[in-house]
Amino acid sequence: MNKKVVKGLSLAAVAGLVLTSTACAAGTGTGAKSNELVFWSVFTGPDGENMNRLVQAYNETNPEYPIKHVPIEGNDLYTKIPTVVGSGKDVPDLTIVHAERIDAFAEKGIVQPIDEYITANGDIKAENYIEQAWQAGSYEGNQYSIPLDVHSFATYYNKDLVDKYAPEILDDNLITFEEMIQASEKAKVDGIKGMGITWMRAQFLSYLAQLNGTLSVTGNEPTLDSPEAIKALESVAKLVSDGISTQDGDDPNQLFAAGELMFWPEGIWMVNSIKDIPNLNWGITDMVTLDGNNPKNWTSSHQFAMLENKNMTPERAEGVMDFINWVGENSLEWAKAGQLPAQLSIKENAEFQTLPHSVLMEDTSKIAIYDYMYYGDAVEALDKVLYEVVFGRMTAAEGLGQAQKEASEKIQMGQ
Repeated sequence: MNKKVVKGLSLAAVAGLVLTSTACAAGTGTGAKSNELVFWSVFTGPDGENMNRLVQAYNETNPEYPIKHVPIEGNDLYTKIPTVVGSGKDVPDLTIVHAERIDAFAEKGIVQPIDEYITANGDIKAENYIEQAWQAGSYEGNQYSIPLDVHSFATYYNKDLVDKYAPEILDDNLITFEEMIQASEKAKVDGIKGMGITWMRAQFLSYLAQLNGTLSVTGNEPTLDSPEAIKALESVAKLVSDGISTQDGDDPNQLFAAGELMFWPEGIWMVNSIKDIPNLNWGITDMVTLDGNNPKNWTSSHQFAMLENKNMTPERAEGVMDFINWVGENSLEWAKAGQLPAQLSIKENAEFQTLPHSVLMEDTSKIAIYDYMYYGDAVEALDKVLYEVVFGRMTAAEGLGQAQKEASEKIQMGQ
């Protein structure tokens, strides 16, 4: 995928990109030994325990450059990164950066190109990784990051309710909006909600991708009020107005856990939160699709990146690449954190195939990663209006028009 060149992004704008995530980080000046590689990540929750186990296992192989993992909360990490790069002090050897930020960081020289290090390693190759995740790390012909994983929005479904109201809906492993609506109308009679209204940003961006919509046609000016965007949002708003989805004030998480919601759109990272709920018989599949010929799931990716660092040596960079490749080849532990490892070899792992979310690796063409330079500005504006539209307080044209105006003005001010 060719990426547009957009100049003039300020450090403040880079630091201010808005994303929702869990977190990480700290620097080489934090008591690290001289041969330790300091690794900042955003994994401060339970996923951090999985990463700690991976780091420990790697260090037990006695590498020349062992890893020191320093988790930092996401917003703190993204505030800290431009500061340490600007000062040149306490710059970590390796950092996790979300895919949506790579272009902006590369444009401003916050992350460094790593093509020469990849070539020197020899084992890290584009063809070994999910294509969209690898492409997310490229900018202007150079590679700036290597994907650790992809994490998608998906559809959890109550197997008992599906068996009762739509027993054949998954025969083709795809749920269309029409099929979901038909099943939900039947369930509605018994007081069962059909579709959950959850994190609307991820739901909306999934539906937008299914309609071949985009956040920007040019790579610069946003196109948040496109016909595709309006159709996607109106389709969800109609579910609410027709009473077959959850309503404003409902808790879709609790309703699904209680067996009172048939389809629950949520991130695959929620697998570990629901797997032990008593009497809940559930499965997971792709996002319900507005276009049965083009199923897409909004997806992000944690990417390994190296910040600009005048103290980086070829030897330390080699150690970084060795660690990245080792994690890719030993990523079952990361899959257990509710993630999909980006290295394709995981698909052959028998234990991985038993994990419920592994089904989303069967067809990686459904992955939709947005690499728009001003993604943060766009989704911040969208977040202010999506629920307003869905719950009937604005029309789709009004809400998306407002988001378009706000994002466009903010981007122009930052250029």
